[in-house]
Amino acid sequence: MTRHRTGPPLPRARGELSAGVIAFLRDDGALPDRGAARDADPYGDDLQLALYVCYELHYRGFAGVRPELEWDPPLLTVRGALEDRFLTALRHDVPATDELDGVLEGLLVEPIRGSGVSWFLQDRGELRHLREYAIQRSLYHLKEADPHAWVLPRLSGRAKAGMAAIEYDEFGAGRADRVHAGLFAGLMSDLGLDTAYGRYLDQGCAPMLALVNVMSLFGLHRRLRGALVGHFAAVEITSSPGSRRLAHAMKRNGAGPAAEFFYTEHVEADAVHEQVVRRDVIGGLLDEEPAMATDIAFGITATSYLEERLGDRMLADWKV
Repeated sequence: MTRHRTGPPLPRARGELSAGVIAFLRDDGALPDRGAARDADPYGDDLQLALYVCYELHYRGFAGVRPELEWDPPLLTVRGALEDRFLTALRHDVPATDELDGVLEGLLVEPIRGSGVSWFLQDRGELRHLREYAIQRSLYHLKEADPHAWVLPRLSGRAKAGMAAIEYDEFGAGRADRVHAGLFAGLMSDLGLDTAYGRYLDQGCAPMLALVNVMSLFGLHRRLRGALVGHFAAVEITSSPGSRRLAHAMKRNGAGPAAEFFYTEHVEADAVHEQVVRRDVIGGLLDEEPAMATDIAFGITATSYLEERLGDRMLADWKV
């Protein structure tokens, strides 16, 4: 029996669901009953870690886990139950709307100075806070742009061209040294952190896991392509001002040139990406499928909701 030797090690379990999934991937236990997902906290550590582990099989996998388990039918059945619990909770907690223009305009409203993680890091954050922030964000940034690439075969025309153009930038515009995931690894190195992919999964809090999981959820389901476009829009439109504050935080703390550059690069790049997302990706998709407005709006509002949960958790941990 062949084994997959690359990828990070499997994480430590955080409850019944994640323990069952991890044991199954190790070939030393049974999958949890799919009914257990119905009673789990949809935003809790156990469900979110179990879902993250299932999704990671579609990225780089885990050391020692057989590659063919990526499409194992019983595992996919359990993953579907976890997804249903998570998505149902999001649809309940995030108001549905087809007022996409208003939702997009809301992304342009800057948070009050002093509120939110990026303001805290800019004004008062210390190196320890920057390291903790980078550890959490590494779960996303070391796979930055990967989940969004899944939407490309599900788009056409202007939307596809615009999305591909932005993804090309995210993947370094043909230069391996400019791939954004690699730039974040440079930031981590400046902060004295391990840059290995998946190294900090055990430290990832449930709200951070949920943020990464929602990208994978939207990306892996064609029916949710509008929501993934909405998620992408939320990331690109809000990135530039937040990145400016984070670049200032890195500079003020002497974090290092690579740490500062990661965010200054996003200030410039995402200011351009914002226009392409609105005009070409969203505009092109709506030209072909006007009914997608509600799904796009849901992707934006769900992302904002989960970002707020993460921000509240980090500020609470820092007792701000």
